[in-house]
Amino acid sequence: MNEKIKQRFQTVLEKEQVLEAESMSRHTTFRIGGPADLFVVPKSVDEIAEVLKICREEKAPYFILGNGSNLLVSDKGYRGVVVQLYRGFGKITVSGEEIHAQAGALLSGIAAAARDASLTGFEFAGGIPGTLGGAVVMNAGAYGGEMKDVLKEVTVLTPEGEILTLQADELHMGYRTSVVKEAGYIVLEAVLSLAKGDPEAIRSRMQELAGMRSSKQPLSYPSAGSTFKRPEGYFAGKLIMDSGLRGYQIGGARVSDKHCGFVINAGDATAQDVVALMDHVTEVVREKYGVTLEPEVKFLGDFKAVSIRFSRKS
Repeated sequence: MNEKIKQRFQTVLEKEQVLEAESMSRHTTFRIGGPADLFVVPKSVDEIAEVLKICREEKAPYFILGNGSNLLVSDKGYRGVVVQLYRGFGKITVSGEEIHAQAGALLSGIAAAARDASLTGFEFAGGIPGTLGGAVVMNAGAYGGEMKDVLKEVTVLTPEGEILTLQADELHMGYRTSVVKEAGYIVLEAVLSLAKGDPEAIRSRMQELAGMRSSKQPLSYPSAGSTFKRPEGYFAGKLIMDSGLRGYQIGGARVSDKHCGFVINAGDATAQDVVALMDHVTEVVREKYGVTLEPEVKFLGDFKAVSIRFSRKS
């Protein structure tokens, strides 16, 4: 990528905040992905705004990354700038029955803060392996709870560089979508509205959900979480299991034996392995049940050389 862009980044960030040819396999829970041209780690709203301003002015493509928990990166990597909002941008503050958190805060950390403050309503998110920013964009949910149930307001940065604060009724949150996603906004921080609860009941519920996840999900293998969205009226994992695909493997990518809704990295899987497996699963389920599975995992980079039969946005 243009040396000029790197030099401009280094005028607003420290040298260690700007990395070249950084392997994305180090930054995704799938442990898959080639190098990003530039990988930058801003630690404040001002730094984020400056980085994106430079990207706009230099016409450089960019991608906002949290902890990489719902992402498959091409084996060729990403010809652009990856902007990570994670460890350096994850402050969590409790104020009465509200929690204020920056986009890079882990959902598990927010759930722990709520538990410690005897606040109920966020137990469902304690085991979702993602950051607040990504959870808001996708309206993440589990075990009967969704982000839309607890969000009071979200502060975002628009593609044009304007900072907006959106109230809950302006977020238009649906199943794995929101106005934040549709408009291309970048989440900076959010306020969650919870309620006082019984400390022991909160702790017990979180332990119960953690046990359910551990018993039903392949947590010992790298993955991107649930691979496919839930089709209306069905469960993706059951459709895949009933199609006889439990344990089906292509290269290092495998349909989990523990939960068929997960494609796992069983060892040195490539992005091409994962896409080929998703392609096969989609085709078999469609032929057997007439249901077209849609990916829940996001794709980053060049996948043009790979045959993909399922509907996918690049």
